[in-house]
Amino acid sequence: MTHRAGFVNIIGKPNVGKSTLMNAMIGQNLSIITSKAQTTRHRILGIVNGEDFQIVYSDTPGILDPNYKLQELMLKYARSAISDADIVMLMTDTEEDTGFPGDLLVRLGKLKVPVLVLVNKIDLSTAEQVNLLVRQWEDALPRSIVIPISALEKFNLERVFSLILENLPESPPFYPKDELSDKSERFFVSEIIREKILLNYRQEIPYSVEVAVESFRESGKIIHISCLIYVEKDSQKGILIGHQGKGLKKVGSQARTDIEKFLGKKVFLETRIKVKKDWRNDARFLKQSGYNPA
Repeated sequence: MTHRAGFVNIIGKPNVGKSTLMNAMIGQNLSIITSKAQTTRHRILGIVNGEDFQIVYSDTPGILDPNYKLQELMLKYARSAISDADIVMLMTDTEEDTGFPGDLLVRLGKLKVPVLVLVNKIDLSTAEQVNLLVRQWEDALPRSIVIPISALEKFNLERVFSLILENLPESPPFYPKDELSDKSERFFVSEIIREKILLNYRQEIPYSVEVAVESFRESGKIIHISCLIYVEKDSQKGILIGHQGKGLKKVGSQARTDIEKFLGKKVFLETRIKVKKDWRNDARFLKQSGYNPA
């Protein structure tokens, strides 16, 4: 039996639904989802296996003009996803035009691998607007296949999946068939905590936060997890903690519930906050935190 396998990399601007799409395609929440832009910071792989295929999806940070070192590294994740893909899925939505920073569209137009342009959130638009956007993308990337979808409602995702299977190269699997992602449990714990901060705080606070898992220890039926939450300013630390510690307690409670669902065990979660001034421009700290794009 012929086996197919390949890397299907999802790229696009912030907040167009890339993480929602990947979670829908793999059937499990690996990428955190909020209404805020720049939710995804790392390149996250989600693996889907069948008897004769393996699809390695890659969710990437949104493409934007960077303002600081962290965003520069996030952009490198997105650019590397173009160069090492077997299939590229360029995701946009009904509110975006065909303009992108730099030479992205030129690079996509020169690719020899299939490019699928997914126009997302069509459930929030009209048929006339969707048809206009499809024609615009067909003009911008004539060799691509343009597909209107709704990742949230799972509309047209079966068609996307069929096209992926048709275009996967013949190859043995890249990962063991029982693996779901290349990321560790520690990584997903830190992402769940960061998601709760994104959901509970406004303005600059969510973007000034980095979460590190200091210890992860199983003891019988309980997993003891200790996490350090970095912020850039003393004032941000106070806002995160909240009045009488209620803010941090709420984040910890919400995170613990989701972590227990993800790990399938009871969790004792400890969180502390530390100020690390201007960490988003600190190359050494960013490298230690796992931001190492190729």
